[in-house]
Amino acid sequence: GLFGVPELSCPEGFQEAQDKALQESEQLVQKACSTPPGPETVMIFDQLSDSLCRVADLADFVKIAHPDLAFREAAEEACRNIGTVVEKLNTDVELCQSLRRLLADEVVMSSLDPETRRVAELFMFDFEISGIHLDEEKRKKAVNLNVRILDLCNEFLAGTHIPNKIDKHVLPEHIWYNFAAEGNYLQVAGLHADCPDDLVREAAYKIFLYPNAGQLSRLEELLASRNTLAQLVGYDTFAHRALQGTMAKNPETVRQFLEKLSEQLSKRTQKDFEIMTKMKMKLNPQNSKLMPWDHAYYSGVIRAERYNIDPGLYCPFFSLGACMEGLNSLFSQLLGISLYAEQTQRGEVWSEDVRKLAVVHETEGLLGYIYCDFFQRPDKPHQDCHFTVRGGRRREDGEYQLPVVVLMLSLPQSTRGVPTLLSPGMMENLFHEMGHAMHSMLGRTRYQHVTGTRCPTDFAEVPSILMEYFANDYRVVNQFARHYKTGQPLPKNMVSRLCESKKVCAAADMQLQVFYAALDQIYHGKHPLEKSTTEILKETQEKVYGLPYVPNTAWQLRFSHLVGYGAKYYSYLLSRAVASMVWKQCFAKDPFDRAMGERYRREMLAHGGGKEPMLMVQGMLQKSPSVEDFVDALVSDLDQDFETFITDS
Repeated sequence: GLFGVPELSCPEGFQEAQDKALQESEQLVQKACSTPPGPETVMIFDQLSDSLCRVADLADFVKIAHPDLAFREAAEEACRNIGTVVEKLNTDVELCQSLRRLLADEVVMSSLDPETRRVAELFMFDFEISGIHLDEEKRKKAVNLNVRILDLCNEFLAGTHIPNKIDKHVLPEHIWYNFAAEGNYLQVAGLHADCPDDLVREAAYKIFLYPNAGQLSRLEELLASRNTLAQLVGYDTFAHRALQGTMAKNPETVRQFLEKLSEQLSKRTQKDFEIMTKMKMKLNPQNSKLMPWDHAYYSGVIRAERYNIDPGLYCPFFSLGACMEGLNSLFSQLLGISLYAEQTQRGEVWSEDVRKLAVVHETEGLLGYIYCDFFQRPDKPHQDCHFTVRGGRRREDGEYQLPVVVLMLSLPQSTRGVPTLLSPGMMENLFHEMGHAMHSMLGRTRYQHVTGTRCPTDFAEVPSILMEYFANDYRVVNQFARHYKTGQPLPKNMVSRLCESKKVCAAADMQLQVFYAALDQIYHGKHPLEKSTTEILKETQEKVYGLPYVPNTAWQLRFSHLVGYGAKYYSYLLSRAVASMVWKQCFAKDPFDRAMGERYRREMLAHGGGKEPMLMVQGMLQKSPSVEDFVDALVSDLDQDFETFITDS
């Protein structure tokens, strides 16, 4: 069966696995309600969470990635059913009472260790955001709102990808070939941001972002429903609810962080826009005004012109085998961990090119498993991601339940005589996703509810972004980057050029991220919104980003992150700031420092979500960083490395 789960040797097995989990959860609910307050209460809650998550998490992955439609549909159905049960449990008054009795018992609470206390509080938080403390009528309303929000999220997400059609005669004939034709119509399915023809990018931008009335009303209803729910359960805004327990803690801190960052970036961003405008004038003298559809393209042109970083020059040095060796060697030096390929049983994997790795520590033994689903195949989504399939926890019999994760990438298959070769971007993504996987393996918490990457969003990206710093360090790359034919190492100046090229127009790129994060905060802030979502977009774009808003476009209707990262889009910037500080202070001097690796494991990875994130950061940096420190870390990353600049000029 899939992942070694015997029931899942066929799609029908999902029903069986789900029934088993629901049966087990009913028994655990009864047990929780009849157990006197004590550490056992938390243990039972965690078992309950585990029995449901073991099916839901696995199904979450299968519904996206399995090549067989019957498996995908069965998994989708299981996700929905378990989701409904979780919503019901989160409003089960009797179940909540058993936890409340524990939290109210000061003597018992003071005898619990910090992790158990935090997990009890997190379970309580789940109850409260579902409106458990409300009267029955309001509780029903909260449940209905949750269900409606889930549906709206799915509908909005689907709408972000739907192409827009246009009568082909509206566009000049010489650019038709860029778009898929359908009778007299052309389908525009994206922004064509890398297309060298300015006219194609302009047309794609205006057509793809043309507002769709249905999508607009879905977004408005989604934002209003989230706000209603947040206020119903006692928060000022949805952002206040979403930021509870994060590093930032509240929307005020996020606003301060984004404003200060924007202030620090503004001169550099202006300079970047001037350089792009000059390049546009050079290539297109008739129309040199810089527009939103120019940013990604012209920054790429400048990068390629200043630094010769054609991926084709780099790929031969980054065969998949070499990159995996590099990761293995880095983990072994830093953390005493090795990756071993394991044989899989029949039916354990969903595609024959999936590889299973055992993660083994030199003294602690087997820590868990990583399934590597690395290659492109038809119908597989083009996204790089990390899935928890089973969380780690201390089981009732004293044994540790080993974590199981999947890393999904979209690498090209190897061809005869040529191994799979990665572009520098793919190599960095592999390191990034492996950072998540190591967090899952080493976040060996007693409770499954806070294992590995089950931690606040603005902390979850720190381990993965930190790995990007390793991937861009010559001392690390030099350990594994070898030409697959000649064995020749990657020259140092090629690595330096690559790193410096990333700083080209990087301020403008970061400013764009600040704009998205600011927009997300306003949408999830005080309601009713003062203006329409499109007017807010226009105002924020012109104030925060700087390139003009284009009439009759509504970029927010394509902003798919509003679903999974509602009020938390800033997380990526804040995680990068923390990762940058950890890198500079702890690893820049020696990226293989074992003592630092152990400190990193002990202070940041080992707790999963079982410790407040800011305390983990303090433990690692041995100081408490301020908003200004975070901003400085991000801005100092933009400075050119003088030595490289001189040697390459």
